[in-house]
Amino acid sequence: MQLLTDRLQELKNKGRKGLIVYLTAGYPDMETTLQAVLAAEAAGADVVEIGIPFSDPIADGPVIQKASVLALKAGATTDKALDLIRQVRISSAIPLAVMTYINLILHYGPERFVEIFAAAGINGIIVPDLPMEEAGLLQTVCRSHGVDLIQFVAPTSDDERIRAICQEASGFLYCISSMGVTGVRTVDYGPIATVIQSVRKICTVPVAIGFGIGDPVAAREASKYADAVIVGSAIIERLGESGVEGVSELIRSIREALDKEGG
Repeated sequence: MQLLTDRLQELKNKGRKGLIVYLTAGYPDMETTLQAVLAAEAAGADVVEIGIPFSDPIADGPVIQKASVLALKAGATTDKALDLIRQVRISSAIPLAVMTYINLILHYGPERFVEIFAAAGINGIIVPDLPMEEAGLLQTVCRSHGVDLIQFVAPTSDDERIRAICQEASGFLYCISSMGVTGVRTVDYGPIATVIQSVRKICTVPVAIGFGIGDPVAAREASKYADAVIVGSAIIERLGESGVEGVSELIRSIREALDKEGG
């Protein structure tokens, strides 16, 4: 019932950092996505985010936007993403979170969407365009199915908002490293580190930093401030350039950097 939290907390208890990786369902096709998920686990990923392609992914940068467009052109649908998750669960028990947008969920109906994805094996749902004030739209049904609705904090989050978010947080808290969309870039972790300090005073849910992390050096730097790091655009870019083996190599290199003594 708390697989995301338990996995990240287990790593924390061992003095290790968690590695969360993102893959777009259906990019470049569903079979490759399936192989990439399994390869990611074998290479050292602790949690996998599976993005459902959407026509207007407002939180995503150009790399993931392009992957979503290509996946949709190749025939990706929410139902096929659901089948992908079922296929993953035949071979793997790795914690899985699905990343999507609220319009897609509303199209299905919140109750039906959460129910069918929970039955398929999803442990968490990430909805970047669902503001905390409207989280009740999904929170009750997520809890009833044992699914974590992942909450976000950002460098601009003030103490009052942090308290409200922490009251609803489960699974892990998604800490946006810098404002803007996803994508590899140089990040000043100072602002989000200050927010994380405030979070830790009132919340025991593991914290994960995402946005901007693209290589072992960046991952190691981000991990100084959080329990886990999230890598997305760099994974998608490597998949497009070098296939599943390229993804494995990148994840292994990040895993080694996170596990390096003295980190």
